[in-house]
Amino acid sequence: MREFDPSILTADPNQAGPSSSQDALDEAAADLANDSFASYFTSTDDPSLPPKILITTSPKASKSTYEFCDELVGVFPGAEFIRRKKGKGFEMGRIAGWAAGRDYKHLLVVNEDMKKPNAITLVYLPNGPTAYFKLTSIELTKNIFGHARATPHNPELVLNGFVTRLGHAVGRMFQTMFPPLPEFQGRQVVTLHNQRDFLFFRRHRYAFRSTEKVALQEIGPRFTLKLRSLRKGLPAVLNYGEAPKPLEFDVGPFEETEVKAGQGSATNDDAEPNDAKHRAPVVPPKTDDYLWQWKATRIGDEP
Repeated sequence: MREFDPSILTADPNQAGPSSSQDALDEAAADLANDSFASYFTSTDDPSLPPKILITTSPKASKSTYEFCDELVGVFPGAEFIRRKKGKGFEMGRIAGWAAGRDYKHLLVVNEDMKKPNAITLVYLPNGPTAYFKLTSIELTKNIFGHARATPHNPELVLNGFVTRLGHAVGRMFQTMFPPLPEFQGRQVVTLHNQRDFLFFRRHRYAFRSTEKVALQEIGPRFTLKLRSLRKGLPAVLNYGEAPKPLEFDVGPFEETEVKAGQGSATNDDAEPNDAKHRAPVVPPKTDDYLWQWKATRIGDEP
């Protein structure tokens, strides 16, 4: 049996009275009412409209990663995939700021290693937080025997085992990826089951065989996540917005004035006009501020 954790929002079996448990629940409720996701639960927008989600990959992604991203587009109703370009200027923090300026609510980046997807970075827009998950045990829909076919209906969402403060934050983050009002006629349900800090993702279709029996048919995909870090705000971009270091010239005192004048004119000519069609992108931070980070040195955990 798992030992009691003080961060678990349930009664402590060692406590005689319920007062301490009630105080913890009241404090947790106050935290939830003022967290980054509170606006989603208090919004007056159409509850059937799915939030916009931008899905992309790490640079130089392989075919298997693109296939997994295609599956994710089918899971989240408001998801859209955009291929990530190569080169400088496409850091994750810059992409998040660009997406926030275009009314995206989430940025989901699939990372890969050895040409296989191995991690997911989930950014809540416009101001964070940013969660980083280890990704394992991927099974695409085509590899699941006897799988059902998905329909475009908004699925129901089941969260199980998110009982700690950190679990509530992660669970609410996944809640904001689906519309508040599911389309029950689709009979599709997405399940995230938390067990020993592993998040097991499944998607099924259910059918009522009788008034007492319900049958499940898996749709796919299936995969497992493990939270490694939770950062405050958007992903950091080092030296964001800083001008490059000026060139140094070995000149005499009479030529110094001409060099400075030339540098000033070049800076004015290179200025880019603002894009009036969209809001200004959100500026990412220059350093990461971690709210929680998994320690690889814990006993019994793999590095």
